[in-house]
Amino acid sequence: MLQTIEWIFFDLGSTLIDETKADARRIREMIAGTNISKEAYCKKRFEMIRRGLPGDEAAIAYFQLKKAPWHSEEEVPYPDAAPTLNELKRRGYRLGVIANQNPGTEQRLAGWNLITCFSQIVASAETGVAKPDPAIFRYALQQAHCSAQNAAMIGDRLDNDIAPANRLGMHTVRILRGLGAYHEPRTLDEVPAYTIAALSELCDLF
Repeated sequence: MLQTIEWIFFDLGSTLIDETKADARRIREMIAGTNISKEAYCKKRFEMIRRGLPGDEAAIAYFQLKKAPWHSEEEVPYPDAAPTLNELKRRGYRLGVIANQNPGTEQRLAGWNLITCFSQIVASAETGVAKPDPAIFRYALQQAHCSAQNAAMIGDRLDNDIAPANRLGMHTVRILRGLGAYHEPRTLDEVPAYTIAALSELCDLF
């Protein structure tokens, strides 16, 4: 159990929030009017991931597609999100968000009935800085009046969540969800302190 933690920060997409439907919609819109099938796109995406590249960006470039807008309204919380957040809050932890998000993060969290779980929400659209820039992590820690050593970062992305948090000295927990689950650490900075498969496992760590 991590004894020194005061704040626990979460990524949103593929960590607390299921992006499956939004991802499928974006793929449909990008390949509409082309001879590229969803199967071919996804196969290429996984091929790029296995090569250590950002899957979507590399596949979009390979097929010379125009990146379609992301539809946040298609996102839904994972079933274990609310119970885990509420239990961690009950135990006395302060909870926050550090996420790359379209505008309206607080409104979406309110719509999902998750807003009351968080004492702080730091999103890229509102702060003007995005992960993996360490500035967004430093800003969140400053606003929380918390040192990196007393904070944990939970996320699915090795590049966006784990590496920058590790460099600042935060405790890191990787959750194996979404496309991020298929990436392998390429540097020591990308190696998380802990790896979990479900949010409920956080209650065994904290």
